[in-house]
Amino acid sequence: MRSVARSSSGAMVAVLTAVALTGVGFLAYQADAAPGRPHAAASASPSGSGKSSSGQDSAGKDKPAQDPATAVPANSGTGKRVVYALAAKRVWLVGANGQATRSFEVAPSAVNPPPGSYKVTSRTPTGNGSDGVPIEHIVRFHRDAAGVVFGFSAAVDGSSPKPSATQKTGGVREQPADGRAMWEFAVSGASVVVVP
Repeated sequence: MRSVARSSSGAMVAVLTAVALTGVGFLAYQADAAPGRPHAAASASPSGSGKSSSGQDSAGKDKPAQDPATAVPANSGTGKRVVYALAAKRVWLVGANGQATRSFEVAPSAVNPPPGSYKVTSRTPTGNGSDGVPIEHIVRFHRDAAGVVFGFSAAVDGSSPKPSATQKTGGVREQPADGRAMWEFAVSGASVVVVP
């Protein structure tokens, strides 16, 4: 008789435990679905990128802002183009979507081209600069009334020109890796925009 009582009391404990767990689960569900409380799925980033709509990532850090020194200059045209900023001594290779694919500093010669829009007129794989240094990836885009030719090139040895006040030259010297990138980007007829 005692074993029957023991097994029925054990069954009773099991039933009560199951009922209690069900009740706790139901209360947890109600608390999660209560009005005014954001659902866990709704508070997650919809893109899955960890960025919130406030411009911060999930760790609370601000998104890095674009560096104003390397941002494509305003009023430099649209579409695929080379942008050359005279004062900044910097070039941007800008894709059709308006985003720069590459930006780099350059070393101009004694004479600057006037601001405006130009087209690549000729290209030569190798040659010699006005300073006698072997150059490569020569991309020309303008010849002024005085016969000064303006173009981009890179010294084979990576050197920068030393502009002479007596020589009126318009070469814009790049580093070799930048010269290769310009050569691949600025095919004949490509747009070159010069800004102040």
